[in-house]
Amino acid sequence: MIRGFHISILVLSGIFDCLAQIATPLAGVYSGRIDRYLQFPSNHIPPRNVDIWLPDDYNSKTKYAVLYMHDGQMLFDSTSTWNGQDWGLDETLSQLLHDKLIQPTIVVAIWNAGAARHSEYFPQKPFEFLEPAFRDSLLENGKRAGYPLFASKIYSDAYLKFIVEEVKPFMDTNYSTLPDADHTFIAGSSMGGLVSWYALCEYPNVFGGAACISTHWPGFFDPGPNPIPNVFVKYLEEKLPPPRSHIFYFDHGTATLDAQYEVTQKRVDDIFRRKDYTSSHWMSRRFEGEDHSERAWKKRLTIPLTFLLQNKP
Repeated sequence: MIRGFHISILVLSGIFDCLAQIATPLAGVYSGRIDRYLQFPSNHIPPRNVDIWLPDDYNSKTKYAVLYMHDGQMLFDSTSTWNGQDWGLDETLSQLLHDKLIQPTIVVAIWNAGAARHSEYFPQKPFEFLEPAFRDSLLENGKRAGYPLFASKIYSDAYLKFIVEEVKPFMDTNYSTLPDADHTFIAGSSMGGLVSWYALCEYPNVFGGAACISTHWPGFFDPGPNPIPNVFVKYLEEKLPPPRSHIFYFDHGTATLDAQYEVTQKRVDDIFRRKDYTSSHWMSRRFEGEDHSERAWKKRLTIPLTFLLQNKP
């Protein structure tokens, strides 16, 4: 939960043009500051809010690693989320920075697209491995009454272009960042876990590490035969970047949706072993009894953050 962040709300007329900045301090600040960019424009995807979390001691003389995170509206403020939960990202990062367990870090919290979230986060090239009839059935069934899984065609490649070609250049121009891949990370949960490993595989020269939390390996929710995990495994077999230059973190619980993940996660873990990834560049954790929720992810957030952002000797 946000405990009185200093939030700056910024309105953009273009990728690098800031028209107005309204500083809105809230009571009882916990730590850090958020710069909120309303409806960040894009040539690739619909605009959306982007929140930049900066630590209390942020200054232009220090260079910062950057962690890009999906589902940005779920990370800080439980009073505004759909389920009354949040990741507590501000508290965890502030404590890790205070204890000098991680390097100086900025977070770019990119809001999701609402009803189009599934289409935006589903890895596009693996989707294209699927048989055409199955792909068409997913898109058609996704429009059924109730929660729309696939509100549109899959466009995660365009979403990643938004991050790599628009948001990242904006960050590296306007904030004191370390722009190289060794200091650029990406993370998310569930569908956000899928698009995080996909981002690193598609852009290994941009991202140095990915945290994939409660990765939604089934890809959708209907019962019955499901070829989706097979195409994810196939893609990773072909596209996983070499070890020693990249860091991957995976985890899952054993309750609710997370109970579906272990079988495929074990197959993915086997790929990392066969590709000679060691414990310094790859971690896969199982959390007994933990469910698929922000509350659960908040409890273990120190583990992926420390693994990605730890201070190097």
